[in-house]
Amino acid sequence: MTSSPVASVLFVCVHNAGRSQMAAGFLTHLAGDRVEVRSAGSLPADQVNPAAVEAMREAGIDISAAQPKVLTTEAVQASDYVITMGCGDACPVFPGKTYLDWALEDPAGQGLAAVRPIRDEIRKRVEALIAEIDARQGA
Repeated sequence: MTSSPVASVLFVCVHNAGRSQMAAGFLTHLAGDRVEVRSAGSLPADQVNPAAVEAMREAGIDISAAQPKVLTTEAVQASDYVITMGCGDACPVFPGKTYLDWALEDPAGQGLAAVRPIRDEIRKRVEALIAEIDARQGA
């Protein structure tokens, strides 16, 4: 039995500390090994936003060990889907990739109550993305 190649997804936001980390956490949790997950930022922060970590913990997902990473051209080239969350022109564009821009409020500096609806919207979008990936791969 042969399996289809694994799709790869790169989530990008400026600091790689909130939105992109929550999205990566959801995709890893919901898709398992069916999808290769990366996240990065054009100006990565020192650590993941504590409110994002707590909001994800409430959803049963631990992203406390995640570390913000710098966006590299190689990461974009190695990904089938590149999902930006407000990084503007910092994301290089390559042919043959699927680019999506998710306009999401930035959770930076916000408390847990403000981060929860952002987390819930990210989950909905990740679930839709998984459905799209599965449909493309004939899963």
